[in-house]
Amino acid sequence: MAEERSPLEERIIIKDQHTKEIDLVNRDPKHINEDVVKVDFEDVIAEPVGTYSFDGVWKSSYTTFTVSKYWCYRLLSAVLGVPLAVVWGFLFALISFCHIWAVVPCIKSYLIEIQCVSRIYSLCIHTFCDPLFEALSKICSNIRVAVRKEI
Repeated sequence: MAEERSPLEERIIIKDQHTKEIDLVNRDPKHINEDVVKVDFEDVIAEPVGTYSFDGVWKSSYTTFTVSKYWCYRLLSAVLGVPLAVVWGFLFALISFCHIWAVVPCIKSYLIEIQCVSRIYSLCIHTFCDPLFEALSKICSNIRVAVRKEI
């Protein structure tokens, strides 16, 4: 028997995936940018032994690099994040639409048509080629090869 659900449970079950809670702490749960954007000051600027700048310059450079990278990213994401999200959303919607309404039906249609052609091809092969190769195999079955080593 089907189990009875309350209207609240129905609303929870039917809840759309677009209204799910997003994680504001772990923003890359699938680690897709783990190896790409982890660029720190030490990865870009390094002074070899014996070629050191003043400590104050080194500390100021570190702070300037870190803070400017942080704020430039925040400003760029604030200005371009939403428009690019619209562009990427549109692009992936277009790809999904083409895949669902064009690619998969074409592939299914091709597979149906090729199955018919495959049966006709198989019938022709079994009708014409099988007897020919069977006859050739019977003709060649009595051929014997002997290898001798002469000194």
